[in-house]
Amino acid sequence: MSKGRVCLAYSGGLDTSTILVWLIQEGYEVIAFLADVGQVEDFAAVEKKALQLGAKAFVCENLQRELVDEVVKRAIQCNAVFESRYLLGTALARPVIARSQVRVAEKHGCQYLSHGCTGKGNDQIRFELAFHALNPNIEVIAPWRLPAFIERFKGRNDLLKFAAENGIPVSSTPKAPWSMDENLVHISYEAGILEDPETTPPKELWLRTIDPRDAANEPVEFSIHFDKGVISKVVVGDKEITDSVESFKALNKIGSEAGVGRIDIVENRFIGLKSRGCYETPGLTLALAAHLDLEGLVMDSRVREIRDQFVSLNWSRQLYNGMYFSPEREFIDNSIEFSQRNVSGVVRLAAYKGNVTILGRSSDSSNLYSQEDASMDSLEGFSPMDTSGFIAIQAMRLKKYGEQKRKDGAPLSQS
Repeated sequence: MSKGRVCLAYSGGLDTSTILVWLIQEGYEVIAFLADVGQVEDFAAVEKKALQLGAKAFVCENLQRELVDEVVKRAIQCNAVFESRYLLGTALARPVIARSQVRVAEKHGCQYLSHGCTGKGNDQIRFELAFHALNPNIEVIAPWRLPAFIERFKGRNDLLKFAAENGIPVSSTPKAPWSMDENLVHISYEAGILEDPETTPPKELWLRTIDPRDAANEPVEFSIHFDKGVISKVVVGDKEITDSVESFKALNKIGSEAGVGRIDIVENRFIGLKSRGCYETPGLTLALAAHLDLEGLVMDSRVREIRDQFVSLNWSRQLYNGMYFSPEREFIDNSIEFSQRNVSGVVRLAAYKGNVTILGRSSDSSNLYSQEDASMDSLEGFSPMDTSGFIAIQAMRLKKYGEQKRKDGAPLSQS
């Protein structure tokens, strides 16, 4: 008698293939689910393998447009970055994958959702918090946190033994000494030899970007058009791309060929562990550079200050920690929309050997910059004498503070 039906996030690799067969042996019916978020994948081969191993059905959903139009859009609008460096490539894709998996589970009458995430990573949290928010009635089976599973499969050799015993095809290609996750936004690399933070990533690790030293000797010039903080067009040479997904892919290509978007960091996972990761995020690196620059031209300074200190920080943290389907993220989204009402214009850029340079920016509708007001050669609309009063007012508090320090005999430089 069946214990019920499980929708399993299935990649076709050794881990999830083992989980698929193990679930069947435990008495569950399995619906294998795969999300197309822009990774390089032989989707037909994954489907064939899942059905061969006993899955009742295989479902693959193309989520690239959902990813770009919903989540990446917001990331650009608020200049999302985690711990000042990580552009959240993996975390950005997780909400749309989780939502799609719940859709598939509901359509196929599943009582359970399952995944192959390890017990030390962020993804288990991201997926399961999303599952609980999207359908509180579906239960989660997390094999890598079940004693019966982890006692049986203590390492890769146990997985390979199980595969041999159960007819699970295993790739003959030698396993890379690190793990990898890919989507339209980025590729991440971690674990294996990268767990030593002193280890320099070998040149062959990087798959999405050319080594900057090997990139072309001439910069690639292009422009990004924004409408309310959303990319509306990318222009490269005489080519104009207006479709949102194709625009992002065009930026990926420019950044990739120029070696833009590589980082190697140690970050702080939500569960408290530090983790070393290497990331390639070419297109988003270019998009964020352009968006951030345009805001300097069109955004009110105090709105920008509040957005940077509160909205960007919290939205980035919410994405990283798996809180996308939360009331606080919805609350902040409204603030993002408001902050971007006037972020419309064009930024011209150049990508060259690992770097992105801003060449110029303009806005016909929202420009807050006045060349005449800012010019050192013009006094129109501005009296230098007004600055004397401004300085005097600002200095009142500092004078009192300085007088107090003198009375106390404290050195002037002491903090």
